[in-house]
Amino acid sequence: MNKKNSMKLGIYVHIPFCVRKCVYCDFLSAPAGNDMRQAYLEALKKELACEAENYRGYEADTVFFGGGTPSLLEARELTDCLEQLRTHYRIARDAEMTLEVNPKTVTQEKLVQLRAAGINRLSIGLQSAEDEELRLLGRIHTYADFLQTYEWARAAGFDNINIDLISGIPGQTTAAWQETLEKVLRLRPEHISAYSLIVEEGTPLYEHLEEYPKLPDEECDRQMYRETKQLLEEQGYERYEISNYAREGFACRHNRIYWQRGRHHTSDYVGFGLGATSMVGCLRWKNTADMKRYLSLCHAGDIDALKEERETLSERDCMAEFMLLGLRMTCGVSAKEFYDTFRMKVEAVYGDVLKKYEKYGLLARDRDWIYLTDAGIDVSNVVLADFL
Repeated sequence: MNKKNSMKLGIYVHIPFCVRKCVYCDFLSAPAGNDMRQAYLEALKKELACEAENYRGYEADTVFFGGGTPSLLEARELTDCLEQLRTHYRIARDAEMTLEVNPKTVTQEKLVQLRAAGINRLSIGLQSAEDEELRLLGRIHTYADFLQTYEWARAAGFDNINIDLISGIPGQTTAAWQETLEKVLRLRPEHISAYSLIVEEGTPLYEHLEEYPKLPDEECDRQMYRETKQLLEEQGYERYEISNYAREGFACRHNRIYWQRGRHHTSDYVGFGLGATSMVGCLRWKNTADMKRYLSLCHAGDIDALKEERETLSERDCMAEFMLLGLRMTCGVSAKEFYDTFRMKVEAVYGDVLKKYEKYGLLARDRDWIYLTDAGIDVSNVVLADFL
């Protein structure tokens, strides 16, 4: 297929290993020994090779190694995965290649090797610049460990770095959160992801919440959110999605595939590895989350059997996804693009919802664009749920 006619593809590779689980983490990850890691990587390579035929007409614009803690792998192991991808998939010359990194799982030498192998974006999980908050969350690093990792990354040539932060930590004050933001801003990363802590059922934090300091109340949480927006915008970071801020030209291309794919169906995404999710056309599926089953099926070459929870989205489902994901972006959704995609006016489908939240000042319209106001972002979950 001619390159200019290729569909764009986002590739996600799941590495489900970590040093230890953080108390708030509900991701599909766990500590594992070297034998398990090697068995998994062999299975992953088999999946990548076997699935390639399904994506001959695509060009991968982004590759994202997430987890878990993918930086826990040796540089050669990650390089092998990259070589497997390049062998079997068409990777754009300027593709965004992201690796999630936890401090204390890399050395300067490893970062130099990964940069040489083609990784060009790091997402470093700091979460907090306060050591007591890091200890409470179960993180394996200190703020000093993070600073060393960040210094090594810059020295290795990484000029596109995201820093992950969490607000609303038990016992956290607005002053402590502001100090974390100010410390991070002094480093001038290209991108900052600032999430409010969600206490997920089944996590150690949820099960033993009474043993932790009190969670910040709703008003405190809102204040932290407002301070985040104000401080980051003052320093030249644009909020382009509810929880994500970037300096000009550094918005995460991979995440935008998830948020904007429903808008014009020019980008699909495929996930490889344990529990990874994919969306191609109107078909969504998720790989098995059972490690033994994953290893067995990959070993047998029965890759199609990995795909569970298959769902073909109806046109109405696609419309809802267009609105739900698009409205997470601060630019909002385009009424024209909605019509071009579905041949229906957005008012004909969601007129009542739009009027309701415009009346409350939670949605606004600027010519063609419909977007959440600042007040609407504060209660975005409530607003977005009405489009289902």
